[in-house]
Amino acid sequence: MRFLKVITLLLGFAACALPLSAQYRDDQFKRDAFTQNYADTTEKTAADTSSIFNFKEFFGGLAHKNTASLKNLSIGSAILIGGNQIYNKQYWKLPIIYGGIGAGIYGGIHFGNMYKQTEEAKYKTFSTLSYVGAGLFWWGSLMDGAIMYKGTRSPDPAKSTFYSLFLPGLGQIYNGEFWKVPLYLGLMAGSVHFYIDNNTQYKRWKWIHNMATTDEEGVERPPQSGETAKYYRDVYRRYRDYSALAIALVYVIQVIDANVFAYMQDFEVNDDITLRLEPAVVPMQYASAPAVGFSLGLRF
Repeated sequence: MRFLKVITLLLGFAACALPLSAQYRDDQFKRDAFTQNYADTTEKTAADTSSIFNFKEFFGGLAHKNTASLKNLSIGSAILIGGNQIYNKQYWKLPIIYGGIGAGIYGGIHFGNMYKQTEEAKYKTFSTLSYVGAGLFWWGSLMDGAIMYKGTRSPDPAKSTFYSLFLPGLGQIYNGEFWKVPLYLGLMAGSVHFYIDNNTQYKRWKWIHNMATTDEEGVERPPQSGETAKYYRDVYRRYRDYSALAIALVYVIQVIDANVFAYMQDFEVNDDITLRLEPAVVPMQYASAPAVGFSLGLRF
């Protein structure tokens, strides 16, 4: 009987507290609606998202008048090559970077002209390798800037993000999550394999379709009909596009993963789950009469 009385008393308290707490929330909403400065909030939000790249910050950092974020340095240095090295005062690296890029471009043009004159396949290969070498020097200058940048956190989310942008899996290594590297690289390698295989089949069936539907005389016709070739050509083209999309998705996901888990390194995660139930009183200023209820708190 005593237990039933206690339950009845608790239900009575809750019935009194619910409408009063609802009135409290309604009064608070009305009060905040007339006191909230929405113009200031909008202005701050617009200022934070107004631009992706800050020219003043970038060039001020190159002049060593202010600090610059890794984002601004990397975007600016992608165009103004060597900006990262100037910001880090490592001027001795500039001749190496510009020399490597210049030599690669010169070799690409030179061997390209040789290929046009002689049509020898080796010159075309040399030209392609020269351009690739120039691209590697450019990529290396950006990677060097990300490595040498002195962030304020460890791990630094900005460095982790750009590591993954420049080399998939490197951001996870920087965060100490080595087990993720085989997962992402395996997914990317599988997607690349399927892309190459489907692209090869697409080109094959495209050639068969062209041969099956050509009007030229004296051309040996393939055993497949034009409709059959067209069907398989479209199928493998669709699979090739899906594979390219898979490569892009894996690449983007591993960049996001590196950024998010670098931020989460500072989060405190433990097994402390606490449920707290205690009496609560609604103040007179929010109710016509004092109301007694309960406050429920959950910590996890």
